Amino acid sequence: MFFLTQFLFLDAQILWNIFSLTDSNIYCLLCLHRIIEENSGKPPLTYNRLQAIVRTLGPPKRPICAPTMEHMKDVKTPLSETHEKEYRIPTLNELGQDETVLGVELFPGGEKEALRRLDEHMKKTGWVCSFEKPQTSPNSLSPSTTVLSPYVTFGCLSARTFWWRLTEVYQGKKHSDPPVSLHGQLLWREFFYTASVGIPNFNKMEGNPVCTQVDWDTNPEYLAAWREAQTGFPFIDAIMTQLRQEGWIHHLARHAVACFLTRGDLWINWEEGQKVFEELLLDGDWALNAGNWQWLSASTFFHQFFRVYSPVAFGKKTDKNGDYIKKYLPILKKFPAQYIYEPWKAPRSIQQAAGCIVGKDYPHPIVQHEVISKKNIQRMKLAYAKRSKDPAESPSKKQGVKRKVSSVVDMLKKKSKTK
Repeated sequence: MFFLTQFLFLDAQILWNIFSLTDSNIYCLLCLHRIIEENSGKPPLTYNRLQAIVRTLGPPKRPICAPTMEHMKDVKTPLSETHEKEYRIPTLNELGQDETVLGVELFPGGEKEALRRLDEHMKKTGWVCSFEKPQTSPNSLSPSTTVLSPYVTFGCLSARTFWWRLTEVYQGKKHSDPPVSLHGQLLWREFFYTASVGIPNFNKMEGNPVCTQVDWDTNPEYLAAWREAQTGFPFIDAIMTQLRQEGWIHHLARHAVACFLTRGDLWINWEEGQKVFEELLLDGDWALNAGNWQWLSASTFFHQFFRVYSPVAFGKKTDKNGDYIKKYLPILKKFPAQYIYEPWKAPRSIQQAAGCIVGKDYPHPIVQHEVISKKNIQRMKLAYAKRSKDPAESPSKKQGVKRKVSSVVDMLKKKSKTK
């Protein structure tokens, strides 16, 4: 019990490193080390390459059956008289949370709830078979995806159980394929997990051999405005408000705010955004968080840095009237659709009628997107120019040799020395 108690105080990276040294089959679809071995000792750096390897390895193992009461009949857990006092689950108040201001519990935890939600989605066979992630909406008033990610993250829902339930639904039917299908979403998870095991310093820019080294700015005011939903761009601020209130946002909404913070507008290091997401996301996952921030900042995996999300036009594609903005930023709910994404352009009379004066009740935009995004594209071009003309596909210069990973004991010793 002492070991488990101390274990809770290890940071996310230490926990992930310990996990990567164990049999990843218990948490992933396939053995991550086997994937790396099949790729000549290197983690695949493209989704297509991962798919090719997965095809050679075959489908994931089926999940084992849940234990029954018969299995548990001889199991005993002796408890001391002081057990409840020493090891009980703390209350929300003890964790510093004011229960009176908490909102509706949108995503109750537990395996029972996870399986119930999975069952509900699997009944919608047409929706499951036609699912394509890019076609879902980042700003719908209710989730346009499964929102099963928090349950997979916390182990309430096995990735292999999810995979095989999908396989059963797909059987004999025409269905979408990876990378956009639901199977494809689980393979994206596998992709970033494998990369995190095979690439040193995966959650950092410096010391990460596959990450473009960018001269990001240090701007605490910009970072705070982004984190606290005060950028002056309603679409961005609504997303960050939903994240803080509900602990979940659509993956395309994550794309928009991540691009805005990094290469698109504010030119802040992706590691800062990674920290905020790690704190606020219910489905926060060390490997997926680090991998996606590198992707969206065009630092690793994705290199089309000239493709920038507009903090105005992107949201309009799926929500012209701004209903999503009105839900999460009620201060703007009386603005007409013409100005809901750009309230600073509304005449003073319209702002007064809406009960919101820009610069007083809601901030002015902290940057001029049309100007700064073009400047940042040039800055990214310079960062790319500094890279080797023939960057190595592997984090190790020796082909076919896996990097040495520190032992669990070494990591724990190093952790204790830094305290």
